[in-house]
Amino acid sequence: MQDARGLYYYPVPGNKKERMYVRERVGNVEFRLWNQERPKVWEQHDWLPYEVVEQAAARYSGKGESPLTLYDLDIALALVREERLKKAQAVNAPSS
Repeated sequence: MQDARGLYYYPVPGNKKERMYVRERVGNVEFRLWNQERPKVWEQHDWLPYEVVEQAAARYSGKGESPLTLYDLDIALALVREERLKKAQAVNAPSS
């Protein structure tokens, strides 16, 4: 899915008030959380490279949910690939 902020997916199924935005920068996937009820989350937190998410998950002590449950690399890569394909098709489309 995509809106004015960029590509996103819902990290918690059924919760449409929270979105995980994804982008590709210099070959790396980055994530940024948006929450409708807490807009400061978006304002106060920048884009996180997946490596940072993995480092946080490695320090995860087993209390609560692992950070990896929200940051889904497979979904992010699929969204990035789909967007790349759309852009390539737009460039290669015959002009009217």
